[in-house]
Amino acid sequence: MISSISKPFKWFFKLEAASGLILLFAAVIALIISNSNLSDLYFSTLDNYLFVGINNFGIKLSVLHWINDALMAIFFFFVTLEIKREFLQGELSNIKQALLPIIAAVGGMVVPALIYVFINFGDAETLNGWAIPSATDIAFSLGVLSLLGKRVPLSLKVFLTALAIIDDLGAIVIIALFYSGELSIKYLSLMLLAFIILLVINNFNIKKFFPYLIIGLFLWDFTHNSGIHATIAGVLLAMTIPHRKKEKDFSLLLKIEHAISPYVAFGIMPIFAFANAGVSLDGLTFSALLDKVPLGIVLGLFLGKQFGVFIFSYLSIKLKVASMPNNSNWYNLYGVGVLTGIGFTMSLFVGNLAFVENAQYMDGVKIGVLTGSLLSTLMGYFLILLTPNK
Repeated sequence: MISSISKPFKWFFKLEAASGLILLFAAVIALIISNSNLSDLYFSTLDNYLFVGINNFGIKLSVLHWINDALMAIFFFFVTLEIKREFLQGELSNIKQALLPIIAAVGGMVVPALIYVFINFGDAETLNGWAIPSATDIAFSLGVLSLLGKRVPLSLKVFLTALAIIDDLGAIVIIALFYSGELSIKYLSLMLLAFIILLVINNFNIKKFFPYLIIGLFLWDFTHNSGIHATIAGVLLAMTIPHRKKEKDFSLLLKIEHAISPYVAFGIMPIFAFANAGVSLDGLTFSALLDKVPLGIVLGLFLGKQFGVFIFSYLSIKLKVASMPNNSNWYNLYGVGVLTGIGFTMSLFVGNLAFVENAQYMDGVKIGVLTGSLLSTLMGYFLILLTPNK
C-alpha cells in the first residue's frame, strides 16, 4: 500500500523538471502571499533577527540574510563541486568539447550586461546592477528543456548544462570582485589561514568530510566578517574537497555532491525563491517596467541572453573554433539560447548584492527578473516545440 502510494512521488523527484517546477511553485506562492492579507507577516518574518550561537559567541542575522548568506553558501558549495567535477572529469575536461559552451557563456554574460549599462548609463546607483541579467538559472532552464523530452537531443542538454555551470562560475567571479564590501585585513588573513589548513588536509588525502566541515564553518564566519560575500566561503571549501583520480577510486567530492543534491534542489533553492520572489504588485502598471532597472533587466535577460549566446555560438561554429552539438540544428540551438534568459534565482541573488545599499530598487529588480525569465521561458519552450528537428 505505502509502496504504491509513494511511487508517483519517487517518479516526480527523479524527474529532471522537478527542481524547476518546485522553484516555480515557490515563486508563485511568494507572489500570492506578498499580495494578500499575509503580506505584512511575510515581510516582517523575513526581517526578524535570529541569533545562532551560545551566550555571547554567535551570529545575529535577519531571516532573509540567513537564507541569502548561509543557505546560499551551501548552494555555491554544491555548484563549485559540480564545476570542479566537470573540469576534472566531465564535459569541460576536454577543451574541444568545452569551447562551445565557454564561448556561448561569455556571450551570454557580456551582451546582457552591455544592454543594461546602455539603458542605465549615467546613473551611478542603478548602474551597479549591470551583472543582474548576466546569470542563468540552471534548475529552471534545464527543467523547461526536460519538459520538451526527445525533441531536444542529449547533446543540447549537455551544452546547456555546461553553459549554465560556466555562467555560475562567472557569477562567482563577479560577486567576489565587484560585490564585496569594505574589506577587513584581520578577517581576510583568517580566511587565508583557514583556506591553507583546508589545502593541507586535502594534501594529506583525508577522505572524511568532518574536518573539512569544521574548518569550513570557521571559514564562513571569517568570510562573512571580511567584507567579501559569505557565499564565497562555500566556493573556497568546495575547491579543497578531493576528487578521485581513477574511475574506481573513492571520491569524497562525488559522495558529498550526491548526498546534498536533493537538499539543494528541493530545499535550499525553493526556500531562496520563496524568500526573494515576493514583491507587492499593488499599483503596478506597464509603465513601471519602463523604469531603468526593470527595463535593463528584462531586455538583458530576454534579448541579451539569446542574442549573446546564439551569436557567439554561431561565430565559433562558422569559424570552426567549435562544432555544432550532435543531432542538433540552428533552430533548437537558438531555442536553447533563449532559455538561458531564465535568470530567476541567480539574477535575484545578484540583485540583492547590487542594491544592498539601495533597497528601493529591489521591487524593480524582482519585477524585471520575473518578467524577463517568464518571457524567455515561454518563447524558448514554444520555439523548440514548434520548430523542426531536422
